[in-house]
Amino acid sequence: MAGRHKRPDWLHINKMIPNFLTILAISAGMSAIRFGLEDQWENAALAILAAAILDALDGRVARILKGASKFGAELDSLSDFISFGVAPAMMLYLWAMQDFGPVGWILTLLFSVSMALRLARFNTMLEVENLPTWTSNFFAGVPAPAAAGLVLMPMILSFIVGDEFFRSPFVISFYLISVSALVVSSIPTFSFKKIKVPTKRVLPFMIIATALVAALISAPWTTISGVLFVYLATIPISIKTYRKRIKEDPIPIANSIKEDTL
Repeated sequence: MAGRHKRPDWLHINKMIPNFLTILAISAGMSAIRFGLEDQWENAALAILAAAILDALDGRVARILKGASKFGAELDSLSDFISFGVAPAMMLYLWAMQDFGPVGWILTLLFSVSMALRLARFNTMLEVENLPTWTSNFFAGVPAPAAAGLVLMPMILSFIVGDEFFRSPFVISFYLISVSALVVSSIPTFSFKKIKVPTKRVLPFMIIATALVAALISAPWTTISGVLFVYLATIPISIKTYRKRIKEDPIPIANSIKEDTL
């Protein structure tokens, strides 16, 4: 009808659903901070896990519904910074680093700033054109949800064996510095976004997925720790795979942001 105003892009239903999931992820990240202020550390860690699951879902739902949008991409980046850059850092500060004086706060800021830089670089890389198709299978540096899990490893391990060692500010400092370095590095890591399960392997995959969910329910912290250790083990493999692929199909220097990865 003539004269009818077009609805804003973000109001389309197929775009609202993934955006709603992203808002839930932000809510989970902020709730983690609240649980930390109340010394409910297990609930805080579970809130970060919920944010990571929602973060994984919103992109996939957007692709399925063909609801990807610029608004959604910007909202997702904001969600990642709050849920994986600010919330874990604040949790560790409240849990152990506030007793470390100004150094504790500086290292907490280091992680959050590193995450902001990583997300800004990621958004810039999305605009690079003419990259080989295989580059979409890699991230430059450790992605935000994985980084949040890795930096919270001392807290997660303390749920299993106690916090006499892992709550030490020196131990937390090591994790904050190390993970911050991984976040802003150009080390190629697997993205796992385009994994396709062959038909003949669907049943084994379902069995493994069911076993993982059962383990997560019965022994959540041990399972999460195991998943994080496995992820760390994939980094050397991703570096080797990246080197092989770049030799087979080089990245054009003029369009490459990842050329200096190794």
